[in-house]
Amino acid sequence: MAASQTIADSKRAFHQAFPHVIAPLYRRLADELLVELHLLSHQSRFEANGLFSVGLCTVFDTFTKGYRPEAQTEALFSALCSSNGFDAAKLRKTNASLVDQTKGKDLESLKSLLSSHSLNEGSHYSRLMAVGLMSLLKAATADATGSDTEAIVKQSKELAEGLGLPTDRVEKDLTLFGSNSERMDQAVELVKETIAAEKRKKERRLEEQAQRTSS
Repeated sequence: MAASQTIADSKRAFHQAFPHVIAPLYRRLADELLVELHLLSHQSRFEANGLFSVGLCTVFDTFTKGYRPEAQTEALFSALCSSNGFDAAKLRKTNASLVDQTKGKDLESLKSLLSSHSLNEGSHYSRLMAVGLMSLLKAATADATGSDTEAIVKQSKELAEGLGLPTDRVEKDLTLFGSNSERMDQAVELVKETIAAEKRKKERRLEEQAQRTSS
């Protein structure tokens, strides 16, 4: 990605790669990730390590729950990545590999595994790395089911220190991610309920019309 690439260039490339209408509920996610990836692509001290890969996939998958049509979801992810010089297929592969490797590991084993994915001194931190760390922690530990958010954040913060991540920012980023995830879940459920209600109304109208016609 050329250093002269502007955000307007990235948006143009995105819309060319994904020429579909995005529902309002998901439009903000697309805009924010597009800008975030654009800024990271221009950060000379940034490295797209394993934690970043897992974090990006986690954030995208979390906030595209209920996306319709579902068949376009991966195309959306690919367009967000490619328009900023990232390889979506490579990121997905890294994510799947790391999640698989961490399943069932205890904290010490997880620390050992993640040591090769630590943030190098002087490298640029991204909040996506914190989300990736938390996601791997959930995959690794049987008791980290996600029901105790505070415990998950605390464990993630402890692991972050050994991986060169700024612990204060990790805690803040994960707390914000958790609250935003809850709000998104509620919004998706509301949309589902609204659609279901409209469907029921339509069915009742059709039924009433059919009864009037038959009488």
